[in-house]
Amino acid sequence: MDFESLRFAKFGQLDAAVTDWSTMVSNLAVLKDDARDGLKAAADKADWSGDNANVTKGFVDKTVREFDDAHKQAKSLWNIVKDTRDELKAYQRQLNEAVERGTAKNLRVAATSGGGFVVTAGSLYVAPTMGPTAPGSSESQHDVNALRGELQKILDKATESDHTGSVALRALADQAELGFTGAEYKDRDSADKAIKQADELAAIAKKNPDDLTAKEFDKLNTGLKKMSSDELFSARFAEQLEAQGTLDFWAELNTPSSTDLQRARGDQFDELQKNLSLTLATASHSDSSGMTKWKHEMVELGSQPISKNSGTVGFQVMSNLMRWGNYDNSFLNEYGNELIKTEKERTDNGRHGTWNTPAPMDPTLNRTGSDSGMDPMTGFMKALSSSPDAATEFFSDTFLTKDEDHEFKEDTDGNNKREMRELTNFDYLFGERDWPEDQTDKGDDSIAGRNNMALAIEAATTGHPAGEMPTEDTPAHNAQQAALTKSLIEAISEKPALLSGHSYMSDSIGQIAAEYMPDIHRSLNANQEGEENLFPIAGSAVAVDEPDTARFLYLLGQNPEGYAAVSVGQHSYTTHLMEYHFRNPDAFITDPGFSQNDNLKQTITLTAEVAGEIQGTIGAGRSYEAELEGGAKDADYNKAIETTSTWVGSTVGIGIGIGTAPMLGPGGAVAGGVAGTAADEIIGALTEGALKDSSGEVIYRNGQEMGATKVSTYELVETAAKTAGERSGNPSPNIVASVASAAEKGFNSASANTHSYIDGEGMPTKLEEKK
Repeated sequence: MDFESLRFAKFGQLDAAVTDWSTMVSNLAVLKDDARDGLKAAADKADWSGDNANVTKGFVDKTVREFDDAHKQAKSLWNIVKDTRDELKAYQRQLNEAVERGTAKNLRVAATSGGGFVVTAGSLYVAPTMGPTAPGSSESQHDVNALRGELQKILDKATESDHTGSVALRALADQAELGFTGAEYKDRDSADKAIKQADELAAIAKKNPDDLTAKEFDKLNTGLKKMSSDELFSARFAEQLEAQGTLDFWAELNTPSSTDLQRARGDQFDELQKNLSLTLATASHSDSSGMTKWKHEMVELGSQPISKNSGTVGFQVMSNLMRWGNYDNSFLNEYGNELIKTEKERTDNGRHGTWNTPAPMDPTLNRTGSDSGMDPMTGFMKALSSSPDAATEFFSDTFLTKDEDHEFKEDTDGNNKREMRELTNFDYLFGERDWPEDQTDKGDDSIAGRNNMALAIEAATTGHPAGEMPTEDTPAHNAQQAALTKSLIEAISEKPALLSGHSYMSDSIGQIAAEYMPDIHRSLNANQEGEENLFPIAGSAVAVDEPDTARFLYLLGQNPEGYAAVSVGQHSYTTHLMEYHFRNPDAFITDPGFSQNDNLKQTITLTAEVAGEIQGTIGAGRSYEAELEGGAKDADYNKAIETTSTWVGSTVGIGIGIGTAPMLGPGGAVAGGVAGTAADEIIGALTEGALKDSSGEVIYRNGQEMGATKVSTYELVETAAKTAGERSGNPSPNIVASVASAAEKGFNSASANTHSYIDGEGMPTKLEEKK
């Protein structure tokens, strides 16, 4: 900061800028509230379906988030500009006061060319960086030096304030090329501190790992943990480390050795892996020039060896730093496309396996213990599981066309001639890929690869991160998601071993089934006319044949988690649907030849019939598994059902997804909780393992023989109809009395379908009683 520039600075323009930004912040706060309370509130209450559900509501939600981000960014910029202005004004005041005190002591301060200054007293002349050039008293010498030091200190602080303010403003403005960043800073110092800390920790990560001390490791690990969600920090850290440096750091740190650091902190490398992953995920959302370069170079380095004599390539390293956090969709798409390209090259278009098993001196890239980390697809799948849009796009993309050189063929028209097949990434990864054998750190067979793939498919088909439940902001299922779900159901139906051979995937696939309950009900419903009114779907529907759905459900029933997700999802959906129809008795049938109550009775019994068929189908799968296991898994089934109480009773129950205020949600999800609905009572009791009627008899029993399961299903459906009618203010004992026989009809259909569609297994006789 120049002496004259600070001393005679006019802050009028800066004051005006602060005022303008203050006004902008206030205006954006109003717009933000209007968008949330007006636009979004209206959208949430609207009856979205078709394109409106898939596109318009998503656009509204995105617009609301943009207003919120715009307000945050404007407030941060205002805080930085205001703080910098206030500090510079304070330094100007301090500078002028110091000059005035000098004048009182007969000291003069004059500007020099180049922005400097000199201090004189009588014949004594002192420049800021020189000693005295003329004789004078020691007292004068002391006063001159003291004033010069004071002035230089003020200028240094002003320079630092000006510089850090500029850096923070530029960094914040550069975070988003389009739209706004959600970064939020209360003042200039907090933004400046984030940038400086990023530089400091990046310098540690740039060091040779052999030279890292335990203290430096702790500082890096703790710093990343604390700052991983800070946008300025994360982007700055990644920019300073650079793409190649990121790969070098993680690979070299984990190369087998007996360094003091590995002995002292080896048990904390998994935590560092997580914190580094979270930091890079946050950084990936930045559009700064440095991060744009980092992302481009990381994709380019993916297929290349990390060093001259290494067999490890960039994808193998980076994918292990993608297991946590929400990475930017565009980066994931580019990364995934290049990874697939490399996969095709290394497998000769899927003809054989790829990705070497670790050699003794290869780096231990995954420190969680679930797998070695040598298959980059494992970590990448985990990244996709947290980024639904990127997952949907990735699995829908083409892996191989019919014109490429490969060996995947099929008989497409039934003429017994196998022709070249086109595969999507989903087709290849779920059905055809030769997943490499891998081990945990305990030496057991690893399931991480396919399990992470199942999580990624869950995100891709549901539209929300795997392991979470849909919310009122989750868009309705779109055409791509519905197509993926159709492919999933048909693939499992055609090749049951894809699921039965890897049953640990059933929790994710069961969750998918639960969130597509309306589509499953349509598939099993024999009455096709008006099904869009009987089983409403907000977004795109999955059209799948009954045999495929039956086999799909039967296989899910063989796993406790899969069974629990479908069972609880079905009961929740049935109860919500019944309550909806009781509240809207003319929604499906309006035959003038019958009374409204008779028309409603037909609607409710059709609903109960499909409910019985679903319960019968998964019950058959469960009982078949029980016969194989001798009843050993009965407790596992009970436990799995009980654990579903969290996701059913807290935020979302799987329901109808149409435009009634308490029942609006994604493609079949009732958002906003089940409290106050019939399902609140039914599902809460179901997941506790016992639902009692007025006489205290246990209605729903977990782990009983097949006959008791049938009776329990009938009684549960009957109770659901009774509760739904009462809660809607439109009770009908006549309708309640009819639903049990309808559910029985559905159960019998399940029995027939099992015999017809489940080749070689048939209908089991009963569930083994718990011993």
